[in-house]
Amino acid sequence: MTPFGARIRELRDAKGIQLTRMAADLNISAAYLSALEHGHRGKPAPGLVMQICGYLDCIWDEAEELKRLAELSHPKVTLDTSGLSPARTELANRLGQGLRAMPDEQVERLLAILRPARTE
Repeated sequence: MTPFGARIRELRDAKGIQLTRMAADLNISAAYLSALEHGHRGKPAPGLVMQICGYLDCIWDEAEELKRLAELSHPKVTLDTSGLSPARTELANRLGQGLRAMPDEQVERLLAILRPARTE
C-alpha cells in the first residue's frame, strides 16, 4: 500500500463511503480505485487527486497532504545514480536490496532523517 492509498482509504472509511460508491461518483472504475488504494497503480494524475480532495471534502491542509502523498506514492521507484559518489550509489543499491527485510523501526528512523522538517 502506498502512503496516498492508505490515506485515501482512511478518509473514505472515516466518512463511511464504500469504494464502489466513491469510484462511481468519481467516474472511475472500482478496480482502478482499489488498485490506487493498494499501491498497484502508479501515482495518480494531479486532476484526479484534486477530484478526490473535493469528493472527500478535504480542507486546505488535508488537500495539500494528499497532493504531497500522491507525489511520494509511486510503487516502482527507479534511482539514477550516474554521476553520484560511490557511497551514494551503494546506499541506493543497499536500500533496494534490503528494504523488504528492513524492520519497521529502522524504516521509521530513516524516514525521520529524510523527511523535511515541517515549519508550523
